[in-house]
Amino acid sequence: MAVDTSTNRVPDDELVRRIAEGHQPAFAELFRRLHPAVFRFALHMAGSVSTADDVVQDVFLIVMRDAGRYQSGRAAVTAWLCGIARNCIRQRMHRDRRLTPLDPVSDHERASDTSGPADPLAGLLRAERADALRRAVQTLPVPYREALVLCDLQEMTYEDAAQVLECPIGTVRSRLHRARALLATKVLGTERQGVEPRVDLRTGEPDQAQPADDAERAARRGGIDVGGCYV
Repeated sequence: MAVDTSTNRVPDDELVRRIAEGHQPAFAELFRRLHPAVFRFALHMAGSVSTADDVVQDVFLIVMRDAGRYQSGRAAVTAWLCGIARNCIRQRMHRDRRLTPLDPVSDHERASDTSGPADPLAGLLRAERADALRRAVQTLPVPYREALVLCDLQEMTYEDAAQVLECPIGTVRSRLHRARALLATKVLGTERQGVEPRVDLRTGEPDQAQPADDAERAARRGGIDVGGCYV
């Protein structure tokens, strides 16, 4: 996809406005800038490289069609795109309720996943632990997974995450706190005991887990901080 250098310094929201007017170079530039963020979000949510690629295509097709619906100032363009991706992923989940396996990630795919803004996982964990953590994220109930991916892995503000999730900021904070505690319990239990704690995926409640605050304190002793989640 060709890139017009005249759009390089144009703000994201202005690119969307131009796309709504049919400006193809603006679309190419927006895709270049933001498709890595959309891909990462879809990958962490769906757990499949092929599904994430499909979601990226779906999202930017919708952008071409509905760019005029974007309201500048209400949310960042990245948040708007992740909101579209969230709807696409949920539609896929409804169509196929089976658990989606995590595809093996090749070196090329890892490069795609970490292009653009840095993923906190990449800089803080060895590759094998990143894979284990990615798998652990997949076991979180969807509402908690969404909050964790948006706020910790995408480094999105609470305000923008609330726009994506269509819920109050307080709900985002609550889900994120619970997601961090569940993830810490799961990863810590896997590493120290060799088995995964049982979690009710409908409620997000561990069947036999220590209280969330205890889990977080214990996880902190592990000494690695992943976007606010210690594992």
